[in-house]
Amino acid sequence: MAQEIGLSAPATAERVRKLEERGVIKGYTAVLDAEALGYPLTAFVAVTLDRPEHRKDFLAGLEKLAEVQECHHVAGDDDYILKVRTKGTRDLDRLLSEELKGIPGVVRTRTTIVLSTWKETLALPV
Repeated sequence: MAQEIGLSAPATAERVRKLEERGVIKGYTAVLDAEALGYPLTAFVAVTLDRPEHRKDFLAGLEKLAEVQECHHVAGDDDYILKVRTKGTRDLDRLLSEELKGIPGVVRTRTTIVLSTWKETLALPV
């Protein structure tokens, strides 16, 4: 990385340390291939809650669901959009019917199954 930005290794390490301290760098992770690990189905699930009072229980329930990769509170007709990865349609059915709809306050889900992915990245436009 030092060569790429034209600094010495110690100067680069110091910059990275400062970015970590400021919270700009939140952590480090390996990018795993979901399909290779047996989770080939990606879906986006829009969730509508009955009342705002159910948010805390809903979010606590999501913490227990490893299949939910992302959860976004959104404006519009739905309250949340989830990105989920499952082993297939049967596993997705279980996740929707038993897990998500079993969380108090969930009144509706709307699911879009991903057929193929052209771009997926963790990079930011910096």
